[in-house]
Amino acid sequence: MNVHDPKTGIAGQELKQFVERIEKLEEEKKAIADDIRDVYGELKGRGYDAKAVRQIVKIRKQDHAERKEMEAILDLYMQALNMS
Repeated sequence: MNVHDPKTGIAGQELKQFVERIEKLEEEKKAIADDIRDVYGELKGRGYDAKAVRQIVKIRKQDHAERKEMEAILDLYMQALNMS
C-alpha cells in the first residue's frame, strides 16, 4: 500500500521501495568492484602490470576516433614539452 502523507507530501512506502532498490544495487556494485579487484590481483600475481592493464581497459572503452584525437593531442603536448 502506498499511503501519501499530506503533511510531508511523500508516499512513504514508495520511497522505501526506491531506497531498498538503491541499497540492493549498491551491494551488487560493491560485489562487482570486489570481483574486479580480485581479477587485477590475479593478473598482478601472474606478472602483469595492473596499471598498464587498467589503461588498456580505459582505452578500449573509447571510440576509435576519440582515442586517435586524444593520442594526437597528447603527442603534440609532449613535443611542446620536449618529452618525445
